[in-house]
Amino acid sequence: MTIEKKEPLILGIESTCDETGVALVRGGTLLADRTATSMDQYARYGGIIPEIASRAHLESFLPTLETALEEAGVGLDEVDAIAVSAGPGLVGSLTVGICAAKALATSLGVPIYGVNHVLGHLAVDELVDGPLPQKFIGLVVSGGHSNLLLVNDLATDVVELGGTLDDAAGEAFDKVGRLLNLPYPGGPHVDRLSQQGDVNAIKFPRGLSAGKDKERYKYDFSFSGLKTAVSRYVQGVAARGEEIVPEDVCAGFSEAVNDSLTAKAVQACLDHGCDTIIVGGGFSANSRIRTLLNERAAKHGITVRIPPLRFCTDNGAQIAAMGSTLARAGVKPSPLEFSPDSGMNLQQMSMQ
Repeated sequence: MTIEKKEPLILGIESTCDETGVALVRGGTLLADRTATSMDQYARYGGIIPEIASRAHLESFLPTLETALEEAGVGLDEVDAIAVSAGPGLVGSLTVGICAAKALATSLGVPIYGVNHVLGHLAVDELVDGPLPQKFIGLVVSGGHSNLLLVNDLATDVVELGGTLDDAAGEAFDKVGRLLNLPYPGGPHVDRLSQQGDVNAIKFPRGLSAGKDKERYKYDFSFSGLKTAVSRYVQGVAARGEEIVPEDVCAGFSEAVNDSLTAKAVQACLDHGCDTIIVGGGFSANSRIRTLLNERAAKHGITVRIPPLRFCTDNGAQIAAMGSTLARAGVKPSPLEFSPDSGMNLQQMSMQ
């Protein structure tokens, strides 16, 4: 009688910023995903405080691990490998997760993969929509990243086509939220108001979209000038004693950001012979990017895969999924002595 060998059980640990995530994945199946966040502690500061985030990871890790194991119905002794965020991210936060992962890997005698957190945002889509195509365009959009990637093989061959030269999309949204005195974090509030406004009421600029910049920075993004344009518009309206319509400001601003992101993602697909765009990162929760990208891609027969909202923000499932991708591809595990890399290159899949 032939006994079918099970796919490896991967424990994923996420701690790049303010979410402590623990998940268990077997093959392309998610068994458990638990997340603890310290986001509420930063509202008074208007941004993440790294020291508070690191302390929160220390306090949250064991309870989060225990509930994930319970949800999956497995014991630690059943884990075949551990995947942990190695970067990019906050050094203090990364260190907490990496130290926990190394302790577990050493005590269990299993391999460890220090994986690229950003690429995990793409890997997690396998847990929702099934196996990833070998070749696709990855659009990573978050508070810290706005990047276009040509993925020839997520385990072994990723090429960065371009990225933001200044603010990332999510960062720009939060800053515009502050300009309009919206609660922290501003991004979701700007998105909500944009849905109530007129996208044609205010025409804000699209960075790197004309003249020599259009070709030189074909796959790059720039949002700092757009943010400045919004600031000057708001100041000008106030100086004239006129009423600011935040819904229209948000709608015009959102359209400018998402116009740039979606147009360049579709163009990258056409240029590189890809028929799929996979979107990942916290900003992929934005309502307009989902609608506009699907509309533009459909005109060219391009498939768009965007994970559900629960997988847009940082989570353990994305790290476990990335670890599973590497393990199944036969990629060598990371050496136990690796350190966090806060600026980890997006073309680097794991620590070697």
